[in-house]
Amino acid sequence: MHDRPYRSALYIPGSKVRALDKARGLPVDVILFDLEDAVAPDAKVVARSTLATALGAGGYGPRLTVVRMNALDTVWGADDAAAIALMDCDAVLLPKVNGPADLDALAALIPDKPIWAMIETPMGVLNAASIAAHPRMAGFVLGTNDLAKDLNSRSRVALMTALQMSVLAAKAAGIVVLDGVYNAFKDDDGLAAECAEGRDMGFDGKTLIHPAQIAVCNATYGPSDTEIDMANRQITAFDAAEADGQGVAVVDGKIVENLHIVTAKATLAKAAAIAALEAS
Repeated sequence: MHDRPYRSALYIPGSKVRALDKARGLPVDVILFDLEDAVAPDAKVVARSTLATALGAGGYGPRLTVVRMNALDTVWGADDAAAIALMDCDAVLLPKVNGPADLDALAALIPDKPIWAMIETPMGVLNAASIAAHPRMAGFVLGTNDLAKDLNSRSRVALMTALQMSVLAAKAAGIVVLDGVYNAFKDDDGLAAECAEGRDMGFDGKTLIHPAQIAVCNATYGPSDTEIDMANRQITAFDAAEADGQGVAVVDGKIVENLHIVTAKATLAKAAAIAALEAS
């Protein structure tokens, strides 16, 4: 269980002053400030200083602030890294990560910030376990659009192996893992279905392209009232069973063992963390 929620992670262009300001008031858990895909080539240099100024001004509260740079093999990558090393942000997100060597290269340029990795290439998926195990690695973000392009696939079904491998690698290493974006930002029903699918696969949250997607994502990835009620009842029943010298309890006709209590306590901890985040 992570010590904070990661239900929703919204991409914000680092070049757009208005969007950077608006992000301060959005009920999102993570802000992915973007210097890569969301910024045109002729705006990338200015975007660095625009973003640095916004982050320096603060006002993003408890939201996790992550900056996505351009890949190190681009003309902007090295200068992005130098600028991000001085920015007031929580982590740096490296795109097109194919293996641990990519992380070593970035770690040499940014020595003191957690690194997140975009898993968006076939090689990155195949090396997901070694990438997740890197000592500086703190989180995975799935780049499902890029991955679909490389696989020449037309449906999310074709991505399932890659999604599951990434989740397995992240869970084994104890790092955060976020699902890719849902492109149809006006389709709430489709977004809710994909959020539910990702949640049930084990993702900690989902990346978003539009503020209108935040509410659906937060609701789906956060514990429901029913889940919180069940967690409380499982814990109460199990405590009573243990007091009677029993190793299991029964709630709603189902066996409750210690492993269920671990999950129940994690559910309540997540609910508490969400409440604290939303109250601050």
